[in-house]
Amino acid sequence: MSDDEVVVRSAVGRFEDFAEVVGVKKPGGAGCWCVSYRDSRVANEDRPAYMRDACSREPGPGVLAYVDDEPVAWCSVAPRSSYRRLMASRTIPFVDERDAWSVVCFVVRGGHRGRGLMAPLLRGAVEHAAAHGAGVVEGYPVQVAPGERVDVISGYVGTTRLFERAGFTVVAPTTGRSGGRPRVVVRKELMD
Repeated sequence: MSDDEVVVRSAVGRFEDFAEVVGVKKPGGAGCWCVSYRDSRVANEDRPAYMRDACSREPGPGVLAYVDDEPVAWCSVAPRSSYRRLMASRTIPFVDERDAWSVVCFVVRGGHRGRGLMAPLLRGAVEHAAAHGAGVVEGYPVQVAPGERVDVISGYVGTTRLFERAGFTVVAPTTGRSGGRPRVVVRKELMD
């Protein structure tokens, strides 16, 4: 899919689109509310209000990708300090004292997967972070061999290949794993 077919927008003011992409508008609301990295102490029944609030103010909890004005994908990107789980992580190390913006997950709606949406979504996430003053953006993707595919469940963190194509560099190992695969810290410097 070409970049001009995909429009990436901040999730601020777009809670309903966020809910549609992550699948919580289905009967029973069985999708993910994207709260586990932010604050897993938030009770399940309180997560919709938590994310509605996050989508109501800048910088927001992330970005959404649209194709033909339909919300089709989500990327959680925010300052690392806003992710309680990352701040206390024993598996994802701090690279330095800067408050990097962290890309922690991607969601592409069923029916839209395999169309190349993650690359423009990641670029949009970096642009969003830069627009809000980020000096560096980092992610915690899985390492995969060339040509190897990652299943939807463990691929929510992205792959090193995706991040490297977007100008990120591997800067540190982690002891974290997703789907049995090792994860690394990747970074993209935005300002000196």
